[in-house]
Amino acid sequence: MPRTDFKELLDAGVHFGHLKRKWNPAMAPYIFMERNGIHIIDLEKTIVKLDEAASAMKHIAKSGKKVLFVATKKQAKEIVSEKVKRVNMPYVTERWPGGMLTNFPTIRKAVKKMGSIDKMATDGTFTNLSKREKLQVTRQRAKLEKNLGSIVDLTRLPSALFIVDVCKEHIAVREAKRLGIPVFAMVDTNSDPTEIDFPIPANDDASKSISLITEILCQSIEEGLNERKIEKDKEPGPKDKRIIRKELETKDIPASLIEAIVEEEEEEEEEAEEEVSAGEVVEEDDAADQAEDTEEEV
Repeated sequence: MPRTDFKELLDAGVHFGHLKRKWNPAMAPYIFMERNGIHIIDLEKTIVKLDEAASAMKHIAKSGKKVLFVATKKQAKEIVSEKVKRVNMPYVTERWPGGMLTNFPTIRKAVKKMGSIDKMATDGTFTNLSKREKLQVTRQRAKLEKNLGSIVDLTRLPSALFIVDVCKEHIAVREAKRLGIPVFAMVDTNSDPTEIDFPIPANDDASKSISLITEILCQSIEEGLNERKIEKDKEPGPKDKRIIRKELETKDIPASLIEAIVEEEEEEEEEAEEEVSAGEVVEEDDAADQAEDTEEEV
């Protein structure tokens, strides 16, 4: 069953494109007609593409991965941040920091800097600073919070990106493509859908249109998270790589996305094993030290 209907999309103004002279020829398959010099988007195709994107996003959330939402245009900022907070996903609504994906370790350092400033406030270091130094540190903390506060929980690269305007966020698209991260995006008649893995033909300027598309995708993420929680309660053990791939292949998901999800599952298992083995080594070292101490006492 489709997640939305023709009337709901029509009421939200999802069908309105840009002026004919501003169109991108690559969008021709998604354009229904031209009216008064403005292109009209084919909503039947929007419904199909939106369902595909929602289904894939649901499986990403179900596998425990993060989807980074990017919407820095004025009319999308508040809408996206409000809806995405509900599903606890990272988002960028102020400014896309260049190299956020391709130079991720540096971005993580900036995020950690916020934590160190907070620590200064609690351990008493802040009180020993001069008035001018306090002001500088406070301003630095506020700037970091504004630009990076929404990605504090993003400890590794996201498994996918959702972008509201691909023309405005072309740097984010380029970085994602370079790293092989799948991109979901609202593509208007002036956009190039060939660069997007999951294009959703829709009006990316109207707040109602942005709100509706974002809401549907957030609902699909919520469904995925709930299903993951239910499965975790039933099956506490980790799944085998072949089982994960088999489950994903039955769904309508591209091979590249399946591979990315499976690889990240493997990485998590390896990290868990490393932590366990590291703990065992520490315990063995402690036991050896205790034995040496006992021998010395004897």
